[in-house]
Amino acid sequence: MAGLVVAMDGPSGSGKSSASRGVARALGLRYLDTGAMYRAITWWMLQGEVDLTDPAAIAVRASEPALSMGTDPDAPTVAVDGVDAAGPIRTAEVTAAVSAVSAVPEVRRRLVAEQREIIGAGDIVVEGRDIGTVVAPEAPVKIYLTASAEARALRRTAELTGTTVEAQKAAMARRDTLDSTRKTDPLAKAADAVELDTTALNLEEVIAEVLRLIKEKV
Repeated sequence: MAGLVVAMDGPSGSGKSSASRGVARALGLRYLDTGAMYRAITWWMLQGEVDLTDPAAIAVRASEPALSMGTDPDAPTVAVDGVDAAGPIRTAEVTAAVSAVSAVPEVRRRLVAEQREIIGAGDIVVEGRDIGTVVAPEAPVKIYLTASAEARALRRTAELTGTTVEAQKAAMARRDTLDSTRKTDPLAKAADAVELDTTALNLEEVIAEVLRLIKEKV
């Protein structure tokens, strides 16, 4: 497994985070949640009252916040300017705004460069929306997770504060459209990725299937 990079892509609520952490733990690998990086930038801009309806305003500030990402799958961390942001980045306010921020090319260029730096020589499971297509296109294992709208909404409601299943259905449909149609690094399945529908699977079953796929590939 030395130098292994596992790219786990898919929309929100598909089970990427829990499965990625479980796989990393099982294989003794590091873990990176790239979505948390976009959320962290979004949270910082909301705190700074940046106009998130103005891509130019976002672009001007994109390089300012200092991010620090912990890659321990048992205790992943995210800090912005030295402040623990693990909780604040999971609010409904951040969720509603993150697609607008992540669509700005200057934000994506900055974070993709940082993600590649963290990946380095490998030994890591990386989850996001453009890992297999943009961040690590040479990853030997690429998996694209999907699930029904109902299952995804239920999972995301359990993860976030101040929201409901119906609200999450609507929010995720909107975000899916925004993420898959943005001009820069849209959400997409890599041509050589294996698609895994997690709707009817529990977490242990998803992890087991991903581990099986890794064994096949490596």
